[in-house]
Amino acid sequence: MSGRRGLIVTGQAGTGKTTAIAQLGRNHELLVRKRLGPAAAGRLPVVYVTVPPRATPKMLAIEFARFLGLPVARQETQTSITNAVCDLLIKMRVELALVDEIHNLNLATQAGAEASDQLKYLSERIPATFVLAGIDVAASGLFSGVRGQQIAGRYTVTDTEPFAYGTTAQRQNWRNLIASLEDALRLHRHKPGSLVKLDGYLHERTDGAIGSLSQIVRGAALEAIINGSEAITRKTLETIEVDQTAEDARQEHRRNRRPHRRRPDADAA
Repeated sequence: MSGRRGLIVTGQAGTGKTTAIAQLGRNHELLVRKRLGPAAAGRLPVVYVTVPPRATPKMLAIEFARFLGLPVARQETQTSITNAVCDLLIKMRVELALVDEIHNLNLATQAGAEASDQLKYLSERIPATFVLAGIDVAASGLFSGVRGQQIAGRYTVTDTEPFAYGTTAQRQNWRNLIASLEDALRLHRHKPGSLVKLDGYLHERTDGAIGSLSQIVRGAALEAIINGSEAITRKTLETIEVDQTAEDARQEHRRNRRPHRRRPDADAA
Protein backbone atom coordinates (compact mmCIF):
# COMPACT_ATOMS: atom_id res chain seq x y z
CA MET A 1 0.00 0.00 0.00
CA SER A 2 3.00 2.33 0.36
CA GLY A 3 5.79 3.34 -2.01
CA ARG A 4 9.01 1.37 -2.01
CA ARG A 5 11.81 3.18 -0.20
CA GLY A 6 15.44 3.21 -1.31
CA LEU A 7 18.87 3.82 0.18
CA ILE A 8 21.60 6.33 -0.65
CA VAL A 9 25.18 5.55 0.39
CA THR A 10 27.34 8.66 0.36
CA GLY A 11 30.64 9.94 1.70
CA GLN A 12 34.15 10.95 0.73
CA ALA A 13 36.01 9.24 -2.10
CA GLY A 14 37.72 6.03 -1.05
CA THR A 15 35.52 5.33 1.98
CA GLY A 16 34.03 2.13 0.60
CA LYS A 17 30.75 3.13 -1.03
CA THR A 18 31.13 0.94 -4.10
CA THR A 19 32.56 -1.89 -2.00
CA ALA A 20 29.60 -1.67 0.39
CA ILE A 21 26.86 -1.77 -2.24
CA ALA A 22 28.67 -4.47 -4.23
CA GLN A 23 28.91 -6.61 -1.09
CA LEU A 24 25.24 -5.94 -0.37
CA GLY A 25 24.32 -7.08 -3.87
CA ARG A 26 26.50 -10.19 -3.62
CA ASN A 27 25.06 -11.19 -0.27
CA HIS A 28 21.50 -10.67 -1.46
CA GLU A 29 21.98 -12.71 -4.61
CA LEU A 30 23.60 -15.58 -2.69
CA LEU A 31 20.73 -15.56 -0.16
CA VAL A 32 18.12 -15.61 -2.93
CA ARG A 33 19.77 -18.50 -4.76
CA LYS A 34 20.26 -20.44 -1.53
CA ARG A 35 16.63 -19.92 -0.49
CA LEU A 36 15.12 -20.81 -3.87
CA GLY A 37 17.58 -23.45 -5.03
CA PRO A 38 16.78 -24.68 -8.55
CA ALA A 39 13.79 -22.33 -8.67
CA ALA A 40 16.25 -19.39 -8.86
CA ALA A 41 17.22 -20.38 -12.42
CA GLY A 42 16.30 -17.62 -14.84
CA ARG A 43 16.18 -14.99 -12.12
CA LEU A 44 18.37 -11.90 -11.87
CA PRO A 45 18.13 -10.80 -8.22
CA VAL A 46 20.58 -7.89 -8.53
CA VAL A 47 21.43 -5.38 -11.25
CA TYR A 48 24.39 -2.95 -11.07
CA VAL A 49 24.95 0.13 -13.23
CA THR A 50 27.17 3.22 -13.11
CA VAL A 51 25.86 6.67 -13.97
CA PRO A 52 28.05 8.05 -16.77
CA PRO A 53 29.35 11.65 -16.68
CA ARG A 54 26.85 14.21 -18.03
CA ALA A 55 24.25 11.47 -18.09
CA THR A 56 21.10 11.81 -20.16
CA PRO A 57 17.94 9.70 -19.76
CA LYS A 58 18.88 7.62 -22.82
CA MET A 59 22.42 7.07 -21.56
CA LEU A 60 21.04 5.84 -18.23
CA ALA A 61 18.68 3.42 -19.99
CA ILE A 62 21.56 2.16 -22.15
CA GLU A 63 23.62 1.43 -19.00
CA PHE A 64 20.86 -0.87 -17.75
CA ALA A 65 20.57 -2.47 -21.20
CA ARG A 66 24.34 -3.04 -21.33
CA PHE A 67 24.28 -4.84 -17.96
CA LEU A 68 21.44 -7.05 -19.19
CA GLY A 69 23.17 -7.80 -22.49
CA LEU A 70 20.37 -6.21 -24.51
CA PRO A 71 21.50 -5.07 -27.95
CA VAL A 72 20.85 -1.36 -28.54
CA ALA A 73 20.70 0.05 -32.05
CA ARG A 74 21.88 3.60 -32.61
CA GLN A 75 18.51 4.71 -33.94
CA GLU A 76 16.54 3.31 -31.01
CA THR A 77 14.65 5.82 -28.92
CA GLN A 78 14.93 6.36 -25.19
CA THR A 79 11.37 5.08 -24.75
CA SER A 80 11.95 1.81 -26.60
CA ILE A 81 15.18 1.10 -24.69
CA THR A 82 13.53 1.92 -21.36
CA ASN A 83 10.53 -0.30 -22.09
CA ALA A 84 12.77 -3.21 -23.10
CA VAL A 85 14.86 -2.81 -19.94
CA CYS A 86 11.82 -2.62 -17.65
CA ASP A 87 10.09 -5.58 -19.30
CA LEU A 88 13.16 -7.80 -18.99
CA LEU A 89 13.94 -6.79 -15.39
CA ILE A 90 10.36 -7.50 -14.35
CA LYS A 91 10.46 -10.84 -16.17
CA MET A 92 13.74 -11.78 -14.46
CA ARG A 93 12.35 -10.81 -11.02
CA VAL A 94 15.02 -8.29 -10.10
CA GLU A 95 14.87 -7.31 -6.42
CA LEU A 96 17.83 -4.97 -5.92
CA ALA A 97 19.02 -2.24 -8.31
CA LEU A 98 22.44 -0.77 -7.47
CA VAL A 99 23.21 2.58 -9.10
CA ASP A 100 26.76 3.87 -8.55
CA GLU A 101 28.39 7.28 -9.20
CA ILE A 102 25.07 9.04 -8.61
CA HIS A 103 26.91 12.36 -8.13
CA ASN A 104 27.25 12.43 -11.93
CA LEU A 105 23.57 13.47 -12.05
CA ASN A 106 23.72 17.26 -12.24
CA LEU A 107 20.22 18.53 -11.46
CA ALA A 108 21.29 22.06 -12.40
CA THR A 109 21.37 21.04 -16.08
CA GLN A 110 18.42 20.00 -18.20
CA ALA A 111 20.03 16.68 -19.14
CA GLY A 112 20.82 15.89 -15.50
CA ALA A 113 17.33 16.81 -14.35
CA GLU A 114 15.79 14.62 -17.05
CA ALA A 115 18.14 11.74 -16.12
CA SER A 116 16.94 12.12 -12.53
CA ASP A 117 13.37 11.83 -13.78
CA GLN A 118 14.36 8.71 -15.72
CA LEU A 119 15.79 7.13 -12.56
CA LYS A 120 12.59 7.97 -10.68
CA TYR A 121 10.54 6.43 -13.50
CA LEU A 122 12.61 3.24 -13.45
CA SER A 123 12.24 2.93 -9.69
CA GLU A 124 8.47 3.19 -10.08
CA ARG A 125 8.16 0.69 -12.92
CA ILE A 126 10.63 -1.90 -11.65
CA PRO A 127 9.54 -3.71 -8.45
CA ALA A 128 13.00 -3.53 -6.87
CA THR A 129 14.71 -1.65 -4.07
CA PHE A 130 17.04 0.99 -5.49
CA VAL A 131 20.37 1.63 -3.74
CA LEU A 132 22.27 4.70 -4.93
CA ALA A 133 25.89 5.53 -4.15
CA GLY A 134 27.92 8.67 -4.77
CA ILE A 135 30.41 11.19 -3.42
CA ASP A 136 28.88 13.76 -1.04
CA VAL A 137 25.54 13.76 -2.83
CA ALA A 138 24.06 16.55 -0.68
CA ALA A 139 26.95 18.88 -1.59
CA SER A 140 26.58 17.95 -5.26
CA GLY A 141 23.02 19.32 -5.24
CA LEU A 142 21.17 16.02 -5.55
CA PHE A 143 18.65 17.10 -2.90
CA SER A 144 18.16 20.61 -4.25
CA GLY A 145 15.00 21.92 -5.90
CA VAL A 146 11.74 20.11 -6.53
CA ARG A 147 13.38 17.04 -8.05
CA GLY A 148 15.91 16.90 -5.23
CA GLN A 149 13.13 17.03 -2.66
CA GLN A 150 11.46 14.08 -4.36
CA ILE A 151 14.70 12.10 -4.11
CA ALA A 152 15.21 13.10 -0.48
CA GLY A 153 11.65 12.01 0.32
CA ARG A 154 12.11 8.56 -1.20
CA TYR A 155 15.52 7.55 0.15
CA THR A 156 17.21 7.14 3.49
CA VAL A 157 20.87 8.16 3.64
CA THR A 158 23.84 6.27 5.07
CA ASP A 159 27.15 8.11 5.36
CA THR A 160 30.48 6.36 4.88
CA GLU A 161 33.57 7.61 6.69
CA PRO A 162 37.20 6.53 7.02
CA PHE A 163 37.86 3.97 9.75
CA ALA A 164 38.73 5.68 13.02
CA TYR A 165 41.57 4.44 15.20
CA GLY A 166 41.01 6.10 18.55
CA THR A 167 39.21 3.56 20.74
CA THR A 168 39.79 -0.13 21.31
CA ALA A 169 36.62 -1.00 19.41
CA GLN A 170 37.64 1.19 16.47
CA ARG A 171 41.07 -0.41 16.33
CA GLN A 172 39.48 -3.85 16.35
CA ASN A 173 37.17 -2.93 13.45
CA TRP A 174 40.21 -1.75 11.51
CA ARG A 175 42.09 -4.99 12.27
CA ASN A 176 39.07 -7.03 11.16
CA LEU A 177 39.10 -5.21 7.83
CA ILE A 178 42.82 -5.86 7.37
CA ALA A 179 42.31 -9.52 8.30
CA SER A 180 39.61 -9.91 5.65
CA LEU A 181 41.96 -8.55 2.98
CA GLU A 182 44.81 -10.71 4.25
CA ASP A 183 42.63 -13.84 4.11
CA ALA A 184 42.08 -13.18 0.39
CA LEU A 185 45.81 -13.21 -0.38
CA ARG A 186 47.21 -16.19 -2.30
CA LEU A 187 50.90 -15.65 -1.64
CA HIS A 188 52.85 -18.87 -1.04
CA ARG A 189 55.18 -17.58 1.68
CA HIS A 190 53.07 -14.90 3.35
CA LYS A 191 52.75 -15.40 7.11
CA PRO A 192 49.08 -15.11 8.18
CA GLY A 193 48.51 -12.30 10.64
CA SER A 194 51.59 -10.30 9.69
CA LEU A 195 49.50 -7.56 8.09
CA VAL A 196 47.20 -7.34 11.09
CA LYS A 197 50.26 -6.65 13.25
CA LEU A 198 50.95 -3.63 11.05
CA ASP A 199 47.50 -2.16 11.69
CA GLY A 200 48.85 1.11 13.12
CA TYR A 201 51.26 1.61 10.24
CA LEU A 202 48.56 0.79 7.66
CA HIS A 203 46.16 3.27 9.27
CA GLU A 204 48.84 5.96 9.11
CA ARG A 205 49.50 5.21 5.42
CA THR A 206 45.81 5.16 4.41
CA ASP A 207 44.14 7.49 6.92
CA GLY A 208 41.59 4.72 7.49
CA ALA A 209 40.20 4.76 3.94
CA ILE A 210 39.23 1.30 2.69
CA GLY A 211 40.03 2.30 -0.90
CA SER A 212 43.57 3.30 0.02
CA LEU A 213 44.02 0.16 2.13
CA SER A 214 42.90 -2.06 -0.74
CA GLN A 215 45.27 -0.19 -3.07
CA ILE A 216 48.34 -0.59 -0.89
CA VAL A 217 47.69 -4.27 -0.08
CA ARG A 218 46.98 -5.12 -3.71
CA GLY A 219 50.07 -3.24 -4.88
CA ALA A 220 52.24 -4.99 -2.31
CA ALA A 221 50.82 -8.38 -3.31
CA LEU A 222 51.64 -7.74 -6.96
CA GLU A 223 55.15 -6.62 -6.02
CA ALA A 224 55.61 -9.78 -3.92
CA ILE A 225 54.67 -11.91 -6.94
CA ILE A 226 56.93 -9.97 -9.32
CA ASN A 227 60.01 -10.04 -7.06
CA GLY A 228 59.43 -13.68 -6.11
CA SER A 229 59.25 -13.11 -2.34
CA GLU A 230 55.60 -14.26 -2.22
CA ALA A 231 55.13 -12.39 1.08
CA ILE A 232 54.15 -8.88 2.14
CA THR A 233 56.37 -7.12 4.66
CA ARG A 234 56.56 -3.56 5.90
CA LYS A 235 59.54 -3.07 3.58
CA THR A 236 57.35 -4.11 0.64
CA LEU A 237 54.55 -1.80 1.75
CA GLU A 238 56.98 1.14 1.93
CA THR A 239 57.62 0.80 -1.80
CA ILE A 240 53.93 1.15 -2.70
CA GLU A 241 52.56 4.59 -3.43
CA VAL A 242 49.01 5.38 -2.38
CA ASP A 243 46.62 8.11 -3.47
CA GLN A 244 47.48 11.74 -2.85
CA THR A 245 44.69 12.23 -0.29
CA ALA A 246 46.14 9.51 1.92
CA GLU A 247 49.67 10.86 1.48
CA ASP A 248 48.56 14.38 2.44
CA ALA A 249 46.83 13.03 5.55
CA ARG A 250 49.96 11.10 6.53
CA GLN A 251 52.14 14.20 6.23
CA GLU A 252 49.65 16.19 8.28
CA HIS A 253 49.68 13.57 11.05
CA ARG A 254 53.49 13.64 11.08
CA ARG A 255 53.54 17.43 11.38
CA ASN A 256 51.07 17.29 14.26
CA ARG A 257 53.24 14.76 16.13
CA ARG A 258 56.39 16.89 15.96
CA PRO A 259 57.21 18.51 19.34
CA HIS A 260 56.73 22.25 19.37
CA ARG A 261 60.06 24.02 19.75
CA ARG A 262 60.14 27.13 21.89
CA ARG A 263 61.97 30.10 20.48
CA PRO A 264 65.28 31.01 22.21
CA ASP A 265 64.07 34.53 22.88
CA ALA A 266 60.99 33.15 24.62
CA ASP A 267 63.24 31.07 26.94
CA ALA A 268 65.35 34.10 27.73
CA ALA A 269 62.27 36.12 28.55
